[in-house]
Amino acid sequence: MRPAARLQAAIEILDLVIDAAAAQGAAADTLIQRYFAARRYAGSKDRAAVRDLAYAAIRHTADRPHSGRAVLLGLAEAERPDLLALFDGSSHAPLPPTPTEPRAARSTIPGWLEPSLRARFGKALEAEAEALAARAPLDLRVAPGADAATVAAELGAAPIPGLPRALRLETPVPLDQNPLLLSGAIEVQDAGSQHVAAFCAARPGETVVDLCAGAGGKTLALAADMRSQGRLIATDTDRGRLQAMAPRLARAGLAGVVEARLLNPNHEAEALADLEGQADLVLVDAPCSGTGTWRRNPELRWRLTPDRLQKLVAVQARLIDLGASLVKPGGRLIYAVCSVLAEEGADQAAAAAARGGLRLGETRALTPLADGCDGFFVARLEKPC
Repeated sequence: MRPAARLQAAIEILDLVIDAAAAQGAAADTLIQRYFAARRYAGSKDRAAVRDLAYAAIRHTADRPHSGRAVLLGLAEAERPDLLALFDGSSHAPLPPTPTEPRAARSTIPGWLEPSLRARFGKALEAEAEALAARAPLDLRVAPGADAATVAAELGAAPIPGLPRALRLETPVPLDQNPLLLSGAIEVQDAGSQHVAAFCAARPGETVVDLCAGAGGKTLALAADMRSQGRLIATDTDRGRLQAMAPRLARAGLAGVVEARLLNPNHEAEALADLEGQADLVLVDAPCSGTGTWRRNPELRWRLTPDRLQKLVAVQARLIDLGASLVKPGGRLIYAVCSVLAEEGADQAAAAAARGGLRLGETRALTPLADGCDGFFVARLEKPC
């Protein structure tokens, strides 16, 4: 593919991403894979170049743009003047720009979220927003049976302060077929998620429920802290994500240690009735806006709307209350979201305590700027004896 054809392909992909963002459809990576699956003529260098162009454009603007052409024109004029010459109208190339057609302006946060984030960060907002827009490193968690120093030396990774089993590769590399991953010696997990697991302080012999376990990243960390002693139940309403946990548990030697339960949405309590008032610890890593993961998933900025945020806040409150019903007197509920919004973080935790039945304890807010990891809010809510 000629450079101009690569640019046109990026425009076409971005149009698909924009439409999917509006409809809460497939993720950008999935759309890129589908696009090239139907275009076998594109070589690996073409695919990589087009993908890089598409993601550079996605990172360029936080508000969902008018079109793929608008965002790439904005990127070209603001940051990549080398791209302007490729809008030449030749075969398989985009047409030359006109003075009046729309261009997407560079921005790091959606305009409608600026008041909320300004209230959260104050004068530090611009710096925090730039950190959220930057590319993320690749973080790893070393399993208990492996030596972190040896793994670090083999991969050329650096330790992450405050997390004794965490390593960082500043430049991400493919690990899918790496023997360390295949053997369960390492798992890919952002430092923020590892901080959340450490905050839980799961102990051997406890009954622990990971209520929104997904593919089991934090479940694995909880099992390690429990030294595989006690009872660990991982639940989710997404069958695909829960099934993805199984090979990870097998690699880590935890296939018979963790009990996985698929829950029926909005009927979770029935499937968890046997655990009511039994858990020492319940982790509610709730569905959220994902604002803390923008550096990994910049298209999430195009997906979030005020209505979607309101619905997520309602879901989070319901899940906290569900989790609270499982906690025994003297037990604790850990509420976590990969969000930097107060509506999903501090405000949500305070509202949970105000509803009664739980006492708000320690809280922690993480951001890429301050902590070098994804943005998270985590709170300990305790059930009085």
